[in-house]
Amino acid sequence: MGPEPGAQAAAAGMRASRADRERVIDLLKAAFVQGRLDRDEFDARIGQAVASRTYGELAAVTADLPAELIGALPRHPPVRARHRIPFNTAVTGGACMAGLVNLGMVAVLLSRSSVAVLLFVVLTVIGTILAIAAMIVAPERRSTDR
Repeated sequence: MGPEPGAQAAAAGMRASRADRERVIDLLKAAFVQGRLDRDEFDARIGQAVASRTYGELAAVTADLPAELIGALPRHPPVRARHRIPFNTAVTGGACMAGLVNLGMVAVLLSRSSVAVLLFVVLTVIGTILAIAAMIVAPERRSTDR
């Protein structure tokens, strides 16, 4: 038993995602490979699928294609976005690193120990590399972000 007609109409007006459009494009590709669409119709429907904004518009693109094609399509796992450090956090981390380096330098100079100097240099290099890496992966700041 399917959903009620009112529910179908409401779902048809809902906005479709990029993944929904890509799934319809995969369906159109399968129909083209099976000879159900000629090249011109395939190209036109791809354009319609890309321009579609709602489920209803996407359904209209594939309304005359058999439903068994949909079940034969491979499921694409969702793509996870890479976590990025905010630009302000990266800059703050760099400023804290600079403060710690200065504090460490004062401590090393006061201790006059060669082990302290070596430890200070190693930790400074590691900290600097981490600070630079954080700034590299931070998203670019655009004028619209302000």
